[in-house]
Amino acid sequence: MDFYIQKQDIVKALSLTLGVVEKRQTLPILSNVLIEVDESSMQLTATDLESQISTSSSIGNFVSGGKTTAPAKKLSELCRLLPDDSEIHISLDGDKLIVEAGTGKYNLKTLPSDGFPVFEDESDGQAIKIDSQKLKNLINKTSFAMGNQDWRHYLNGLFITIEESDILAVASDAHRLAIASSDLDVKADNNISGIIPRKSINEIAKLVGEVEGVVEINLSNNSIKTSTPIASFVSKLIEGKFPDYEQVIPSGDSSVLKVSTKQFSETLSRVSVLSSDKYRGVRMVTSDKGVMISANNPDQEEGEEFFSASYGGENLDIAFNVNYFQEILSTIDDDECEIHFFGADKSCLITTPKNHQLKYVVMPLLI
Repeated sequence: MDFYIQKQDIVKALSLTLGVVEKRQTLPILSNVLIEVDESSMQLTATDLESQISTSSSIGNFVSGGKTTAPAKKLSELCRLLPDDSEIHISLDGDKLIVEAGTGKYNLKTLPSDGFPVFEDESDGQAIKIDSQKLKNLINKTSFAMGNQDWRHYLNGLFITIEESDILAVASDAHRLAIASSDLDVKADNNISGIIPRKSINEIAKLVGEVEGVVEINLSNNSIKTSTPIASFVSKLIEGKFPDYEQVIPSGDSSVLKVSTKQFSETLSRVSVLSSDKYRGVRMVTSDKGVMISANNPDQEEGEEFFSASYGGENLDIAFNVNYFQEILSTIDDDECEIHFFGADKSCLITTPKNHQLKYVVMPLLI
């Protein structure tokens, strides 16, 4: 292996792999990136055994090809710190990867490429194409509600289902629920669903955030593959059945509070300064003129502020974790949103008048 590549090209490629590279080093080779070089390109692959990312960059002067694995983080840091606009010369000498630029020469220890685990392609999935912005929005508006190291492993990811001309994303940590959907330009041949792990969905979000235009998703029974112009990402799915989220969505007669999304969020932020650090609870007492928001903490500090708003229904006294509310409000693009209350001891439903594909459910706190 002997080739030349521009600094900006290899730095960008390596940065895409770092989120996947195994940091705990259960196997030494998982800290490495697989480097494969042919006459026109360099391909990098990283894996943690649960997910894999591959990206390709064009190279300059080609001397010889080959493949090896090198420490991903060290190689990335080294290339990033080389002078801007450098042409980097990379070659393999025995078990050492030689990196040269300007007057600098560095060598990194390699491991044989035949020991690097690479995912096998699955061709039995449902392939769809979707605008990168639509996919990014789906993830951004739901993924914050995923569980984090919950013993119910099926909550530690984002549930995706593809049905005909729609793609639906659902996340829940058992205290809140986020649902968003989007239409597809081309109808899917088959209906299919799966739970994408938390780490993987964050990597997909970063990947689609780097590109514009159409990306491709291939969802199978065991894995999901996301392909973009700059990289492809594959992840195993979480085994298990996602809960019946439709049963969690409250229904029936409700009392509706219509608020300015930004102003309501700002009010909650002010009042929550004096909430308990442990429970982060804020109390809402509704009336026909709006809602009184209050909070207190073990130091006997208190705060309250009346938020004037349109409200129709019975007067309620109910409390919520303010962080859950704030995360939801931060994802809503519309100027106004509606909070549907179904009773002082029942979950509320948050919707927007302009986007019926977006729904959020929050469980109350015990007052």
